[in-house]
Amino acid sequence: MYSHEIDYKIYGDDMQFVEIELDPKETVIAEAGAMMMMDSGIQMETIFGDGSRSSGGGFMDKLFGAGKRVLTGESLFMTAFTNLSHGKIHVAFASPYPGKIIPMDLMQLGGKLICQKDAFLCAAKGVSVGIDFKKKLGVGFFGGEGFILEKLEGDGLAFVHACGTIVKKDLMPGEVLKIDTGCLVAMTKDIHYDIEFVGGIKNTLFGGEGVFFATVSGPGSVWVQSLPFSRLAERVISSAPNMGGSRKGEGSILGMLGDIMDGDN
Repeated sequence: MYSHEIDYKIYGDDMQFVEIELDPKETVIAEAGAMMMMDSGIQMETIFGDGSRSSGGGFMDKLFGAGKRVLTGESLFMTAFTNLSHGKIHVAFASPYPGKIIPMDLMQLGGKLICQKDAFLCAAKGVSVGIDFKKKLGVGFFGGEGFILEKLEGDGLAFVHACGTIVKKDLMPGEVLKIDTGCLVAMTKDIHYDIEFVGGIKNTLFGGEGVFFATVSGPGSVWVQSLPFSRLAERVISSAPNMGGSRKGEGSILGMLGDIMDGDN
């Protein structure tokens, strides 16, 4: 099945959204809750899985495809947005946290992209979304930051989002790059990847960088983010008053006075 051909425009800098232009009868699929706004004339439909098997296969095929999404922590269901009007109309999807939205043309990437489990935002109908089974699940579950990988397959456009600044690294055959597991966003299908344990009791207890690296080697392309969302969330929670323990006060006298007034001291 060929994916629908969609046009798009990305707006914003650090809090981006992507606006998809749909011709009549064209459809885009997205994670539940990703929609920001849409024109009148678009029909929303909850679908089982990603809709890539709607033209073939039985219920068990659809159930298996949806079940693979559950393993990545996503919902069994996605939302399809279809243009039922007679002209071009638009629907927009927003990134859930500060960062960048990256358009990925799967046809130019060899028909497959491997990405972090929460990186997928939306795609043209016909793109398949599932878990990547190249590595045993044991590797995924012990990858430091929930290192479970999704795969996007097809010949259409898909959009992934990541936190912070995004850099694309093109690796030559045999060239190796070690990446914090939370910083790896996506990679092309020919990239070889593995999880490397950082040995030594000092590194494990006091290294501050986690105990696992994602080791990737070329040929192929890798997209890396500067700020994993999990790291951002930890800092926000640890700094917020009455959340994640004691008030830190940012090292100021006002912070200490606030603790005293709250009865913390």
